[in-house]
Amino acid sequence: MTYRGRFAPSPTGPLHFGSLVSALASWLDARAHGGAWLVRIEDIDGPRTVPGAAEDILSTLDRFGMHADEPPAWQSHRIARYQEALDQLKDVGLIYPCGCTRKEIADSLLNAHARNTTLAYPGTCRSGLHGKLARAWRLRVPGGDAAVITFEDRWQREQTQNLATEVGDFVLKRADDQWAYQLAVVVDDADAGITHIVRGADLMDSTARQIYLQRCLGVPTPAYLHVPVVTNEQGEKLSKQNGATALDDVNPLEALSAAARHLGLELDGTAYQTLEHFYAAATAAWAERMSVRV
Repeated sequence: MTYRGRFAPSPTGPLHFGSLVSALASWLDARAHGGAWLVRIEDIDGPRTVPGAAEDILSTLDRFGMHADEPPAWQSHRIARYQEALDQLKDVGLIYPCGCTRKEIADSLLNAHARNTTLAYPGTCRSGLHGKLARAWRLRVPGGDAAVITFEDRWQREQTQNLATEVGDFVLKRADDQWAYQLAVVVDDADAGITHIVRGADLMDSTARQIYLQRCLGVPTPAYLHVPVVTNEQGEKLSKQNGATALDDVNPLEALSAAARHLGLELDGTAYQTLEHFYAAATAAWAERMSVRV
């Protein structure tokens, strides 16, 4: 199998240190395996996309010496493929229109909590809209043993999630006519032939949904690796939403060395003079840490 990995930032602002950690981990894993590293701009969420952010992200990656092996892909150019996937699921009866508002869902979850039952989407519209207007499209999840998705994460080890009790039928196309992350990422990874996904642990909760959706669409399931996220002083995930500062590209080696330390890489402590020297040492350290054998 030829290794194909990717880094998939959302252009909601410039890259910050947490983004760099994910980018570096995915880059090192691809290089340690002798594989290809791709970049995908996840600009499918129009309301959150910041003009110019995608170009800034790409130029920052370039200045940090992380060069993609193929031209970058843009989710906003792939709308037709998402519709094809939705139609495929519709043809086999796996999706249904949902008319629930966020408030109605929240109220039903509070009632469920009061009854000590599931906090997953309760399937209100599974049997029909009951006079409501269609707002979103949801994927039916199975019940019983079929709802339990187990996968081996290369960093976090075995993970299990019960889609029926922990998630419920999940949205593939939102009420605001935007494509949901779960559908877009599965279609994109399949079309690009991605074999290994390396990303932050904050996205691990999505993995079981994506694996189930891969099965529904009949596409391969990649290997997964979720690295520890970077947190701020309050213990929150470092993100653009909570004020993470943009990367300082004046001294990329300093930021890269800090990212390598966050990933637990044992480098020799040398003050690297070039990006080439740093990446050579970091790739070797990653291969040893992750027991990569090519």
